[in-house]
Formats: sequence, structure tokens, C-alpha cells
Amino acid sequence: MERRVFIGTVASGLFAAPLSGQAQPAGKVPMIGWVEAGSRSANQHFLDAFRQGLHDLKYVEGQNIVIEDRWAGGQEDQFPTLIAELIRLKVDVLVVASTSGAAAAKSTARTTPVVFWGVSDPVGIGVVSSLGRPGGNFTGVSLGFEDGVAGKWLELMREAVPNALRIAVLWNPDARGALGRVHELRMAAATLKVTVQTFEVRSAREFDGAFTAMSKAHVGGLIVVVSPLTLRHREQIVRLAAHTRLPAIYGFSEFARTGGLIAYGPSVPDQARRAAVYVDKILKGAKPADIPVEQPTKLELVINLKTAKALGLTIPPSLLARADQVIE
Repeated sequence: MERRVFIGTVASGLFAAPLSGQAQPAGKVPMIGWVEAGSRSANQHFLDAFRQGLHDLKYVEGQNIVIEDRWAGGQEDQFPTLIAELIRLKVDVLVVASTSGAAAAKSTARTTPVVFWGVSDPVGIGVVSSLGRPGGNFTGVSLGFEDGVAGKWLELMREAVPNALRIAVLWNPDARGALGRVHELRMAAATLKVTVQTFEVRSAREFDGAFTAMSKAHVGGLIVVVSPLTLRHREQIVRLAAHTRLPAIYGFSEFARTGGLIAYGPSVPDQARRAAVYVDKILKGAKPADIPVEQPTKLELVINLKTAKALGLTIPPSLLARADQVIE
């Protein structure tokens, strides 16, 4: 079943024929620079999805495409160094993941075409002028988190755990875009008549202390704001949520498939796969300034019934019926 549908004006014209060398000098194999926010061990499947997207467009790695990949390991301060290294290699297109990665590329990749993915608000962080006409040398795939998704996380929590009136929010205040999500959660909390209490983490060493503080605060549920840090350490976060018996809502399905209770948001591997379409278009001569930023119009709802049973929760049938995937 097709889980995601994209804006038609963007999709039309992007699916083009395989590389035919119109924009590349004869005999030159284009080099793609890839910078991922997490670690290879945790997020290899994103690169695999990107490679699959290239394969679908008839690219064969080592023959008519070369990929140089770099990994920030959840350390956002590594982005400038990794991006500068790839620029020195004279990559033809730079592919950058996450809001922080795109922001770092803005100040480092002055002229190199940049395709971003996994970015929550590309206009807000200043990497494009608008979604329809990006301008400059950036374009890509937006997460769409600016369209009310954070408030939906809180609604799902209230539906799944009706008696949870105090909700913890785990977030990294240093992550670009995270403050906006927290602000939206606070606005939604006022409407839903619940209380949100924030717990800040800037490194994995702070997770244990944050969950200990949540237990002392007697919160009834948890919302995890996705960032390179939390995504990289998703297994640890899910394990701590289970240990403290906290029902948790996450922004990416990777958390639910790791054992988290509920995830709602865009498919991140699909975003990486879609980035390949942008790379193909640019290699054929299109300017990033003229390629509209793509936004998801369909988000994934994944529910882990194993985790629900372990927590003693009964997920309402109406919520299960809306799920794109139920893990049993």
C-alpha cells in the first residue's frame, strides 16, 4: 500500500530518464557528497535508501556515480568540518541530512549545489527563500514539521493515554528547529488542558538523569523531540522509557520499530530516497534555485502493540484503525 503522496507540482518533472550525460563532460563520473547527522551503525539504512533511489534512476555506483559519505555521529559541531572536506574533494552535488546539517552547509557550501533532506523548516533557517522557488544553490525535501505535527503528537498521547495529564518533553535545546516544536507543544497543551514539562539533554550522558527526573516529577507520558542526538541514541531512549514505564510518542518510525510505543511523522528513509531524484535533476543541468522544495502530504502513524501490552495499555480501536503499521 502506498503510504505517502507528494505534492503533484513537485513530483511532475522530477522523475526523469536515466543519466545520459547532458550536463556532465564526456567521461566524467559525477561525485556525490553525503553527510548524515547520525552514525553509520545507527543510520546506514538512510544511505541505503538514497542508493536505492539512485539505482531506480539507473545509476550504478562505481560506474556512472560515485558517493563519498561522511557521518556526524550525532555531534552537530562536526558538520562544518565534514562539509568542508567534501567541498575540497569538488563533489558535484552535496547531500545533507537534518536541519542542523543544512544550516551548516549554508555557511560552508557557497556555490556547490546542495540537496537537503530531513529538514524541518528550510525557509525558517534561511537555506531557501521559499518552498516554490528556493533561490540560491539549495533545494531538497522538507519534513513538514512546521505544519502542526508537534501538536498532533500531544493529541495522540491524550488519545492513547487519556489519564496522562502531565507530559514530559525530552529535547536538545541546541538542535536547530527543536525550540519551535517545544513552543508548539506548549500551545497545544493549553488547548488540551494538560501540562508539559521539558527535560533538556545535550549529550547521551544526560539521558539517565533526565529519565530519573521524569520519574520524580510523576509524569504520565513522554514526547521525544527528534534531533540528530535523540535519533542516534533511539535505542537507549526507548529502553529508558520502558524501564520507567513511560508511554512515549516519537516523530520518526525508527523509534517505534526499535520498541517505542507510537511514532507519527514523515518516513525518513523515503526522504533520503527522494533526495536521489533531486541529485539526478541537478546532474542533468537543472538549477537548485528553480527546483521546488518537496513536502510530505502523508505522514506515517506506527503503533507498537508489543510495547502497549508491556505497559498495560489498551490502544483504542479507532486509533489502531488509523495506523499505517501496527507492530504485533
